[in-house]
Amino acid sequence: MQRIATVSVSVIRRTQALLSGLPFRCSVFNLGFRPFFFLAGAFATLVIPLWLAIFTGLGSAPSYLGSVGWHAHEMLFGYTMAVVAGFLLTAVRNWTGLPTPSGPLLAGLALLWLSARFMLFSTAVAPAWLVAVIDVSFLPAIAGVLLPPLWRSRNRRNLVFPFILLALAGANLVIHLQALGMLASGSDRALQFTLNAVTLIMVVIGGRVIPVFTANALPEIRVRRLVWADVLAVGLVILVLVIDLFPVLHASVGPVALLAAAANLIRMWRWRSLATRCVPMLWILHLGHAWIVVALALKGLAGLVPAVMPSAAVHALTVGAIGSLTLGMMSRVALGHTGRVIVASTPIIAAFIVINVSAIIRVVIPIAVPGFYLPGLIVAGLLWSSAFALFIIHYTPILMQPRIDGKPG
Repeated sequence: MQRIATVSVSVIRRTQALLSGLPFRCSVFNLGFRPFFFLAGAFATLVIPLWLAIFTGLGSAPSYLGSVGWHAHEMLFGYTMAVVAGFLLTAVRNWTGLPTPSGPLLAGLALLWLSARFMLFSTAVAPAWLVAVIDVSFLPAIAGVLLPPLWRSRNRRNLVFPFILLALAGANLVIHLQALGMLASGSDRALQFTLNAVTLIMVVIGGRVIPVFTANALPEIRVRRLVWADVLAVGLVILVLVIDLFPVLHASVGPVALLAAAANLIRMWRWRSLATRCVPMLWILHLGHAWIVVALALKGLAGLVPAVMPSAAVHALTVGAIGSLTLGMMSRVALGHTGRVIVASTPIIAAFIVINVSAIIRVVIPIAVPGFYLPGLIVAGLLWSSAFALFIIHYTPILMQPRIDGKPG
């Protein structure tokens, strides 16, 4: 482990030395959240309307992943991983007190992500194997720059995150290998693993920050964390992840998912979620976590209630939980790390509402009114993208300009 960290530090220093002479300096590359939150927001604004055009026959995705495969892959490895990268590159600096990539090296990481997005949509621009290499290399690159500060600071609590990123890179590799014809199967399981791993990240990070943010903003209420509920909530989500990896265990995933939903609901009960209803920067995070509970419950019910399709759980997680939590965290982090007061503006409150309406439509319509599936899909997709359009319009100046308090970052 120490040798890996030492090699990573050496590579980073040499790369920074090579890139330090590049003739540009921009605030957007001061800290990881800036470029990756901007790219994630812009991507979310554009990619869903593009997917809707493809799905309704108005266009085609020339990706070797296929149209549905491209959509699933890009929402997880495109949008979600951009947010995860931006968050971790920023958080690790706070956790360790050591620098994370900035300037040209950060720009290179952002360019690597962006190159993969363009090349995956139009694989005619490069050989398929090269597209796969570029896309798969992004998460190991992020893991490689996070590991040295975590290791040097002995931050064992968060040392797991680079290895989660490497596991996700392995899942991404499986998807590409099947698309290239080098594996007969595995893509579906890799996508499910990725979704479960993202759920685990949300449950872990959410369990740490949501009660703290709530207690700090509302000191008059008593927010209590139940250690046993936290351990149970995380442990059962890990168990769901493991069960989904092995088809022979699939019969047990329903009951375990229901238990995971119950455990996460219990710990939310101690967070005093209803007390946050007048604080948008808080209730968006509580609602996002509530969508995890809904998704786990739907996953458990899918095998028991014929009307509940497995896709309902998927979209509760992606449209609801990932959408709400990432939008809420990006909005919060961008204000806090640019020296601004963490208060949601009117357009961002509207975005918070719109993204949850989108999730309700996407989850409920196929179950309650299946005849309106396509109109519901289109409306939900356009609402989801419009929420991120509001984010981009409001936050682009914030992400591009220096901190208002003159501090670095």
